[in-house]
Amino acid sequence: MFQKVLIANRGEIAMRIIRACREMKVKTVAVFSTADKEALHVKFADESVCIGLPSPAESYLNVQRIISAAEITGADAIHPGYGFLAENADFAEICASHDIAFIGPTPEVINSMGDKAEAKRMMSAAGCPVIPGSDGPIANAEDARIFAQEIKLPLIIKAVAGGGGRGMRVVRDMASLETAFEMARAEAEAGFKNDALYIERFVENPHHIEIQIIGDGKGKAVHLGERDCSLQRRHQKLIEETPSPIVTPELRKEIGQTAVKASEAIKYGTAGTVEFLLDSDGNYFFMEMNTRIQVEHPISEAVTGVDLVKEQIRIAAGEPLRLKQRELKPFGHSIECRINAEDPQRNFLPCPGKVTGFHMPGGPGIRVDTHVYEGYEIPPYYDSLIAKLIAWGRTRAEAIERMERALEEFVIEGLDTTISFHLNVIRSEDFQKGNYDTGWIEKYVDEQNHTKAAEA
Repeated sequence: MFQKVLIANRGEIAMRIIRACREMKVKTVAVFSTADKEALHVKFADESVCIGLPSPAESYLNVQRIISAAEITGADAIHPGYGFLAENADFAEICASHDIAFIGPTPEVINSMGDKAEAKRMMSAAGCPVIPGSDGPIANAEDARIFAQEIKLPLIIKAVAGGGGRGMRVVRDMASLETAFEMARAEAEAGFKNDALYIERFVENPHHIEIQIIGDGKGKAVHLGERDCSLQRRHQKLIEETPSPIVTPELRKEIGQTAVKASEAIKYGTAGTVEFLLDSDGNYFFMEMNTRIQVEHPISEAVTGVDLVKEQIRIAAGEPLRLKQRELKPFGHSIECRINAEDPQRNFLPCPGKVTGFHMPGGPGIRVDTHVYEGYEIPPYYDSLIAKLIAWGRTRAEAIERMERALEEFVIEGLDTTISFHLNVIRSEDFQKGNYDTGWIEKYVDEQNHTKAAEA
């Protein structure tokens, strides 16, 4: 087992990793920017090192400074969390060159799954159903037009190196194809320094279903069931639940086995997700693989009792995969609401600032992952996520009841948050019935805006 783990991240995920390490009797090192000198992960880690100015490029994305911090403190492993350098193959390779274990998959797996077109090819070869689309990058708008005539509209243009909805455009008519292609290309270049694009048929308002898997890197993997991540705004997840309210037991077994088979085929070696789009006819298609711990991993932990971060650390340290598929029997239902420092009344405008009052909910089945405390100044430089509220119940109805109560108890003063927005969604008839898809949030927001305009 490792002696000391450096956490190349910040916020609630840094705190999550510190807690797992502490239970495993592993020392931790926090790195932080000057904007995060009063952050909770800095206070709770065994050691801390300032690595630069607030800009991510000067701190949390600065590989040289992070490696130097690991060497200075004697850390023998680095956990990247999610975001920042978590899916950076070069960083994983540099860690290995300095004899520092990277708590994640190999650089080769990160590269292959990070290239969306290559990932699609490999997953298809491993038996995953894939959405009809281009076999590789499309060179230009004219080639895109020719290909579009083959797969028919609507279609979606995606960045090969994409993620988080960037470099992505839906095309519903041929007249807008060229403009959409060039806009996606410019966004991909700006966001990923890679302007390569590919094209797929667009699945209208599907469910976004992801399978939580964990592998040993030697050809064995297990899954911990599915999560329904369909409640999204601009491709950013807001609320997730497990199990999905629309996945049948038969489909659950099939899609889980498909994800495991695909993960074993690439010798995947850490926690990750195989992500699918599920259409209204019950057909599922591979979308992408995320080669890291996910923001929404706590709901899978809630229904299985498995600590995914600890399993990541054990596997990276060379221990065998202890989990057996036949022993993984998820129980109950769990929901996660991402609490952001944003104002839903102003198009979800980020609202950094000082937290003047803070009270976390509690009670049976409630978990809060956060890095926020009363008096903490939320900086404007990073993601607006400030807390994750997780509710577990024996049934979906009980989980919803507990989530509603917990949202009512959650107090964050001094800035705007999405707590009230989540409360309204949870109480809506569609959510109560599980009647939603990836387009539901946008429709809900539009309806709310129209209602306010009418009242005004």
